[in-house]
Amino acid sequence: MLTGGYVLTREEVGFVAEQKAAYSRRPPKLLDRLREALRSRHYSRRTEQTYCQWVRRFIFFHNVRHPAEMAEPEINAFLTHLAVKEKVSASTQNQALSALLFLYRHVIGREVGELGDVIRARKPRRLPVVMTRDEVKPVLSSLSGDKWLMASLMYGAGLRLMECLRLRIQDIDFSRNEILVRDGKGAKDRITMLPESLKGPLQDHLKRVKEVHDRDLAAGWGRVLMPDALDRKYPNAPKEWRWQWVFPQDNRWRNHETGEEGRHHVHESIIQKAVSGAVKKAGLVKRATCHTFRHSFATHLIESGYDIRTVQELLGHKDVKTTMIYTHVLNRGGKGVKSPVDDL
Repeated sequence: MLTGGYVLTREEVGFVAEQKAAYSRRPPKLLDRLREALRSRHYSRRTEQTYCQWVRRFIFFHNVRHPAEMAEPEINAFLTHLAVKEKVSASTQNQALSALLFLYRHVIGREVGELGDVIRARKPRRLPVVMTRDEVKPVLSSLSGDKWLMASLMYGAGLRLMECLRLRIQDIDFSRNEILVRDGKGAKDRITMLPESLKGPLQDHLKRVKEVHDRDLAAGWGRVLMPDALDRKYPNAPKEWRWQWVFPQDNRWRNHETGEEGRHHVHESIIQKAVSGAVKKAGLVKRATCHTFRHSFATHLIESGYDIRTVQELLGHKDVKTTMIYTHVLNRGGKGVKSPVDDL
């Protein structure tokens, strides 16, 4: 057997084979088992990354001890450290706890009992940052091209950033003025509106996307990543127009193992940076982000007198209490209560 110009003896070949066999018999590492458990339950890739990060931090906090050797006191100490020393928010602390509970329940195979006196981070009740209509206009005016179109859809349809970027051609229904949001937060589908004023610009945009897709097909590419391994069931589906991204990347991705090339959707950092620059250019002092468009969408609908249940359905909230936070606009001064200083 030749290896880099060196001839292995029978004994060496046997040793290499034994080492490979021993390596294949090794049990998978803890984080690999965690990823497998998450994927088998169809958790999102972002949740997978976040849970692995928290488990890694938990292990290093306790000097690289294996979680199977630890229990409730160690979890308690870690969560308390996050609240007291690192001063994380309540939602961050709960996220860390969820990751550890999943690890012990589904990977280690042990239920976590009473955690004792965990010091909980305080959960403040904060109102969302909302732009007025007069503030939205200059921000959108500072954007152009597909970035303007993405920001306009987030504001006009109440889309989250990733919901906007993951839109596929078949999700847009121009005849019914509807957008189908697939696999939104909480793995829920919902239907929201397609603004009438955006139909024309969106159709022009899709014509350009179709030209790019046709060129990719002619060059032997044009494939797109499919959800839930649908490409195994429908091998030709990744090349179909209806499955393509509404907002594809400028450059193709390449699979170094298979040599295949395709286009992914625009990376979220591109639109985030564009919106951040537009907010500065518009002179806003508010900390407005891409998600602020969604907050503004809900707030402006309630200001216009639309029913809270309708807004809840458009936003995809599971509980109407989540949507009720936007009713703060109904209690604003000048909308109902007059300040006494105005009578002086």
